Amino acid sequence: MPTASPETLRSHISGGKLQPVYLLVGDDDRQLDALATALSDTVEEGLRAFNCERVYATDKDLTADTVLESARTAPMMAPHRVVTVLRAEKWLKPKKLSASEMAGEAEGEDDKPSGGAEDKAALAPLVEYLKHPVPSTVLVFVAADVHKGAAVVKALYKNATVVECRGLGEGDPVRGGTALAFIREAASATGRQFEPGAAQLLAERSGGDISKLRADVDHVLLFAQGKRAITKADVEAVSSDREGVQDPWAIVNAIERGQAAEALRLLGVALEEGAVPVIVLGQLAWFVREKLPRVRPQTAAAAVQAAFRTDLDLKSSGGDPRILLERLVLELCGEPRRRR
Repeated sequence: MPTASPETLRSHISGGKLQPVYLLVGDDDRQLDALATALSDTVEEGLRAFNCERVYATDKDLTADTVLESARTAPMMAPHRVVTVLRAEKWLKPKKLSASEMAGEAEGEDDKPSGGAEDKAALAPLVEYLKHPVPSTVLVFVAADVHKGAAVVKALYKNATVVECRGLGEGDPVRGGTALAFIREAASATGRQFEPGAAQLLAERSGGDISKLRADVDHVLLFAQGKRAITKADVEAVSSDREGVQDPWAIVNAIERGQAAEALRLLGVALEEGAVPVIVLGQLAWFVREKLPRVRPQTAAAAVQAAFRTDLDLKSSGGDPRILLERLVLELCGEPRRRR
């Protein structure tokens, strides 16, 4: 099947013409998650507990047979069910190809999965399922990347609807201008604009990474709330160029000093380096309990409420974790709560 655009998938959803199997692939994490969520949301909210299932291919106990058992389960009081396999690159591109595998692919021996014969056998039931999928189930695979020579991936491209979410596209997105176009469009959607130097700096600091660019744009828009024109100084204040955070308590220390811009910058770097949001929240909650009552007692009660609210929102998927933590950081630094 030819690949489809995210807009095509949205038209499937709005028109009620869902396909039995989708492969969502690309480096645009936010768009991948939004599309996967939109597919799950096609099931009536009160029936999702019975008809929507999300699993992770990184779960060592998860097998293709387990997924297929769920896919073959009849929907309960609903026209269809949705089974989503997240982090599917674990199955579809489990490791880098060795030199011999790359040579084999170049010679046309491209039906061997990158994980070897064992992975091929484990995924064989899935390859067979793709030939005759259950029409009452929407089976969704979400992957950052795939090895197109793997048998299961070839079967997906042949039998499934493949939606590519490539973010900034091919080539050099910074020099090619796609990053700048993305920045301008995001700002325009909020009735604002980036000054040319600010947009260029933000594009360069993204390094062509759509996930970082999305996060940085959100970050700067939040920081510069209330300003129509966003300057280079705004970008420099809160957007990182991926410098590491050496001190694990650096964010808390910046908050204690009331340095909102530095705390936001450090938070962004920490999350980009893989910091777990709930652990970061734990550090902030410790600061609220143990230190804030001594350094800024007049704000302690409001800070406790803000930390509690953020904890609930994180646990209930009540928003983007980064945005939730950024708002909390601003409140702890004495900034007013800002809505978007």
